[in-house]
Amino acid sequence: MEQQKRLLGILSNLLLWLFEIITFAYVWFCYYDISSDDRFYRHGYIIIIVMYAIFIYMMTKSFNGYKISYMKALDLILAHVISQILSNIAGYFFICMMWSEYMQVMPVVMLSLVQIVASTLWVILARQVYMKVFPPRNVIIIYGKYPLEQFLKKLNARNDKYVVSEILNYENGLKKICSGDLDFEGVFLYDLSAGERNTIIKYCYEHGIRTYVVPKITDIIMRGADDLHLIDTPLYLSRNQGLFLDQRIVKRIVDIVVSIIGIVVLAPLMLIVAAIIKLYDRGPVFYRQERLTRDGKKFIIFKFRSMRTDAETQGARLAQKHDDRVTPVGKVLRNFHIDELPQLFNVIAGDMSIVGPRPERPEIFEKYSKSIPEFDFRLKVKAGITGYAQVYGKYNTVPIDKLRMDLIYIEEYSFWLDIKLMLLTVRAIFRKESSEGVKDGQTTALASDRDKGKEGDKA
Repeated sequence: MEQQKRLLGILSNLLLWLFEIITFAYVWFCYYDISSDDRFYRHGYIIIIVMYAIFIYMMTKSFNGYKISYMKALDLILAHVISQILSNIAGYFFICMMWSEYMQVMPVVMLSLVQIVASTLWVILARQVYMKVFPPRNVIIIYGKYPLEQFLKKLNARNDKYVVSEILNYENGLKKICSGDLDFEGVFLYDLSAGERNTIIKYCYEHGIRTYVVPKITDIIMRGADDLHLIDTPLYLSRNQGLFLDQRIVKRIVDIVVSIIGIVVLAPLMLIVAAIIKLYDRGPVFYRQERLTRDGKKFIIFKFRSMRTDAETQGARLAQKHDDRVTPVGKVLRNFHIDELPQLFNVIAGDMSIVGPRPERPEIFEKYSKSIPEFDFRLKVKAGITGYAQVYGKYNTVPIDKLRMDLIYIEEYSFWLDIKLMLLTVRAIFRKESSEGVKDGQTTALASDRDKGKEGDKA
């Protein structure tokens, strides 16, 4: 069954990729092929098409557009649309450079429209076929002594992938697995102690049982460890220092370049937004607020004001789903993350990075740290406009999951990961849930604010 799933995914993705290459080649030969007997130009035709094929494959892969097995349909569509637009823009510049002049742009525009329609239909059809041929997995959850209501709610939201048949504690779960009565197709392990978890993982590994594990903080830290072969016993080295000096230098250069380009390109939009905010209620255009960045350093963040001027007379709190403090103009700004554009100036000043953990307010950070002492680990790098948790999580994601995602970023940091997260930010802009506020009545995203349950990582 697993081989069939993989084969179906490969074939369906290959068909769409070939369609994209063929349509680009058609546009090239019909609209941009200037006949020439020069062998150099003939080879150039092939190079352009090959470069386009590689580029659109890498773009789609970066946006997870080929993950039809678990990505939602809307996310798949957005991944392909963004990849096709970026690839066709790059392809157009390749063409212009090859002929050393600006060529007509309408064929590329029409190519993009055709590809967008085709990929949208492909995603809908592929997802329907996939779900029909491979129905959701029947899984069980084995949990420790802490509540799993929020995790279960998230898992039930993906009923296209999983159907939870049983929820068992460790003792009953182990008996279930060892009984040999495999009326399930996977096991989720949630918040078990190290010893209990190791026992189940080893048994499942031995018997080929699919296992899903919610990682502990130490698990994520070890992901960034280096292999050492000093002796004939394998060693893992975890340096626990955040980014190296050379990484910080390269990251800083990228921050400055991207910020300057962003400010220049987005200046007209920012001027229009500033005028609209000022005309709406005559209040200040910018919102200044104290936040935390690397090593707990405090700085003043700049954002376009999206709330009333008296929004925080009752103290610091996160935005709620139906927050009456948000102005009509602010709702639009927050939905498309336009309110965060002035943070580009914070990046220029060196207080923030383009990519990094979300900068928290000192008051809210203190509450999170009391519940989750490891929350301080996020401060090993500069705060960012976008980041791992911002792309893969939501505004109201619980702090422990934000910490997990930010630690994954810190431990697996690379230049290419930054580029990937920047590109994925485009997709996040169109996901409504990415800017969804906390529940009405909450002041933070802590589970204790939500249901008075204890929130933390029991590592």
